[in-house]
Amino acid sequence: MIAIMSESIYSIVAESARAARTLARDAFLFHQGDAVASVFVVAAGSVELTRFQSEGAPLILQRAGPGSFLAEASVHSAAYHCAAVAAEPSSVFEMNRDAFLELLATRPDAALAWSRHLASAVQSARYRAEILALKTVAERLDGWLAWNGDALPARGKWKDLAHEIGVSPEALYRELAKRGRRA
Repeated sequence: MIAIMSESIYSIVAESARAARTLARDAFLFHQGDAVASVFVVAAGSVELTRFQSEGAPLILQRAGPGSFLAEASVHSAAYHCAAVAAEPSSVFEMNRDAFLELLATRPDAALAWSRHLASAVQSARYRAEILALKTVAERLDGWLAWNGDALPARGKWKDLAHEIGVSPEALYRELAKRGRRA
């Protein structure tokens, strides 16, 4: 949904960015606390924004696929509030943050596209919060399906879906089995 609404901001950044940067699986793009110097758009693969809890457990804030911005909330921050870790081999477009802010200040089309992207990101975050507030696996899955056009991701991505809706993979697989889908 976000990629459809904000397509022009992605292409603007991709055109203005340095060459795509490649990341191996589990490689860090940046760490929590690093100074913010760049904005990133995922070109291929998947990058997770992760905050590590005091006991070391990861909390995944975003799974960003192709065409997704990373850490939008950090554009006006001194430091990243989370880490970015490649969930699979990935590549990202990188643009200097100051150049990005200058682009927004001088190109009304870019500023409007950024505004649309941020509005869509807020809608998605609120919808995800609503899904996570639901009590049962069935309710959470129904909410996710309603937001995503009633289509499940590919079978190999069901574990990611389970984490996204805040349930164990086993609980999701049981729910899918009840619905006649093989886990």
